[in-house]
Amino acid sequence: MENSPALRNWLDTMNLPHPLVIAGPCSAETEKQVLEIAHDLKDTDVSYYRAGIWKPRTRPGNFEGVGAIGLKWLQRVQEETGLKIAIEVANKNHVDLALEHDVDLLWIGARSTVSPFIVQEIAEALEGTNKIVLIKNPVNPDLSLWLGAVERLHKSNIKNLGVIHRGFSTYEKSKYRNIPEWQLAIELQTRFPDLPLINDPSHITGKRDMVFDVSQTALDLNFDGLMIETHCDPENAWSDAAQQVTPAALVQMMQDLKIRKETDQETEYNTQLSNCRAQIDIIDNQLIETLGRRMKVANDIGQLKKQRNVAVLQTNRWNAILGKMILEGESKGLSEEFVLKLFKAIHQESINHQEKIINS
Repeated sequence: MENSPALRNWLDTMNLPHPLVIAGPCSAETEKQVLEIAHDLKDTDVSYYRAGIWKPRTRPGNFEGVGAIGLKWLQRVQEETGLKIAIEVANKNHVDLALEHDVDLLWIGARSTVSPFIVQEIAEALEGTNKIVLIKNPVNPDLSLWLGAVERLHKSNIKNLGVIHRGFSTYEKSKYRNIPEWQLAIELQTRFPDLPLINDPSHITGKRDMVFDVSQTALDLNFDGLMIETHCDPENAWSDAAQQVTPAALVQMMQDLKIRKETDQETEYNTQLSNCRAQIDIIDNQLIETLGRRMKVANDIGQLKKQRNVAVLQTNRWNAILGKMILEGESKGLSEEFVLKLFKAIHQESINHQEKIINS
């Protein structure tokens, strides 16, 4: 996919505010609920009103959405409040109904992004449309799969594209429902700076009291907008109750969030920034040199193990190192999550080196 300024066209030509705010309930439950929330949001910074019409659930038996009748309710939202409307689509039938009911923005969910077959079906159904289409990251942290979905839609002559970062599933213990893996969103943003990037703090956190902090982090990283689940009675929502905020809480959040400048032309700022970056460059080079020396020692260990026919993985030793480094990291202001990821990567590289030596 070419990195074209046209990708950002819909953000510019529609003169949308920054950050773009997409808000509304996880699920459309009743016509009364949909309209009540919409009227609470109509005179706020919300540009698009979202509501789940079809809800793909992990297991059957849970509430799976009201279906096509909810589209009629959203049309009333358009008529009564002037808000643009947004829904998730997961197949051709969803797309056809969305277009028939003049939905303004469609997004492809994380469960759909994992399947090139589903994405291709949706791309063909949307071919040539001027509707805005956003693609959520796949459930697992796979940047190629995410970009592949964007490319399929781009090849279907869909110009108004963007992506939604909603975090990634993990078996590891985490304070998040879906860990952010910010580096993947940053890499996508770096490779395609003209592709609008929206953050979904509701699905990342799974908890309403964490939504503000993740939203601020996203804005600090220069995301273009936020998708925040909003409900008039979150505690009694039919789906994802714990992560939805009230319209009043959303309004307060929008007032409290700090919008950062992309840069500053003031000379003193740029001088200080250059000095700090020079220091980071030196430290980064030292880190690479240190890691290189560590792998040389790992190679020596691999040679010893080969001579004595000893297994590569020594679980007790690894657990001892990990526990010690977590404590050391905490004393230096490093989070346990970061230290775990860092040393798991280092440990895996050491194992790779030793296996190569033992099997040579």
